[in-house]
Amino acid sequence: MGKKYTRKRIIRPAPNLPTTVTREAAKAAVIIVSKAKKSGVISMEAKMTLQDRRRRAKKIHNLVVISDLHAGCKIGLCPPGPVELIDGGSYTPSVFQKKVYQWWEEFWGEFVPRVCHGEPFAVAVNGEAVDGVHHNSTTYISANKQDQKNIAEALLAPVVEACEGLFFMISGTPVHSGESGVDDEGVGKALGAIRDSAGRYARYELWKRVGKALVHLNHHIGTTGTSSYESTAVHKEMVEAFVEAGRWGKEPPDFVVRSHRHRHFETKITTHKGMASSIVTPGWQGKTPFAFRIVGARQAQPQFGGIIIRQGDEDAYVRERVWSLDRPEEE
Repeated sequence: MGKKYTRKRIIRPAPNLPTTVTREAAKAAVIIVSKAKKSGVISMEAKMTLQDRRRRAKKIHNLVVISDLHAGCKIGLCPPGPVELIDGGSYTPSVFQKKVYQWWEEFWGEFVPRVCHGEPFAVAVNGEAVDGVHHNSTTYISANKQDQKNIAEALLAPVVEACEGLFFMISGTPVHSGESGVDDEGVGKALGAIRDSAGRYARYELWKRVGKALVHLNHHIGTTGTSSYESTAVHKEMVEAFVEAGRWGKEPPDFVVRSHRHRHFETKITTHKGMASSIVTPGWQGKTPFAFRIVGARQAQPQFGGIIIRQGDEDAYVRERVWSLDRPEEE
């Protein structure tokens, strides 16, 4: 198996965490945590019990949501290399992956502390931490799923440290996350994700209270082949949520969060509490060969980033940080 950290561990809930990164990658991971410390985000207190974390998570006013890391893909998010693989070989990230990792560092080291005002925050990974083995793809760093999990764990270890274990995993599609989310489950268990009532580390959905707001997270959402109808499935998710809540006399969500598309989008409606939003998160994977077969996707550039749902002094609101690539150069 890949090397283990020999320096001070940067994650407490998952002792003996395997990693596939070298000293350079471990150093880069520490930088993210160091920036968060300077911003007042981290208080290095003793390891909290699961009950402590659940209790603290219920009082949180900031929820950071990311998704679709697709660790293990040559077009997915990857730590600085060379990445060491289980069979003794290694992988050096591409120029593209190094650029995306810079955005990853900026997201956690600058955007999150600034938007959260140095306050504690919880983190939800809304599916597909790993790429999986699928579609006869040839874009793997390694088709060994343990290699892919190791990469995902190395990426997310400092994130779990920064949020002090207030960390949730949601499973993605079976083609990437494995049947019943087994691969996301493995990553969530290794990182000490907060389990649901059934004991799952990677749950199918998450109902999360953020201050006064209620948030519902699930990975899946319908897609479209044209920008003209990009809002349709997103808005329908919110409408369905309100219908279902009204039917059974439940509180409707103030924020409906989905992923899967790798493109950020948001629709809003006015409610008695102010506004309700339906949101799709951007991802952390570049454009795969499959994307060129889709009418709208073949011309669009991939989007990278995440969102923060925050309870303000009066209303809850969402802030997003999204990056995109330039088009290929003219020739």
